[in-house]
Amino acid sequence: MPTPDILWNTPINVRLQNGTEKSLHSIHDALDLLENQWPKVHGAYHDAAVASCRNALKRQTPPAVSKELFLAACLEAGFAVRGGPRRASVQRFSETAHRPF
Repeated sequence: MPTPDILWNTPINVRLQNGTEKSLHSIHDALDLLENQWPKVHGAYHDAAVASCRNALKRQTPPAVSKELFLAACLEAGFAVRGGPRRASVQRFSETAHRPF
């Protein structure tokens, strides 16, 4: 039986290294990206975000924690991100962004 999804209040927009732009609205969206479209090299934040997303879907971790770890994993991987909490460090595009959305 599929696990019910958990929607975020604010979507996260991610630009992958190949230029593809994604708009993620939920824990399932994030987990799909982490598991199926991520670069081959995984960092510590990637692994933590995968575990946190899985736990959030089982109602064992707050969705906000999973979202924060997902954002950290995106920045660790060099993706440009926009959305999420209203913090300057997250709202700006990462230093590796090639162009703004």
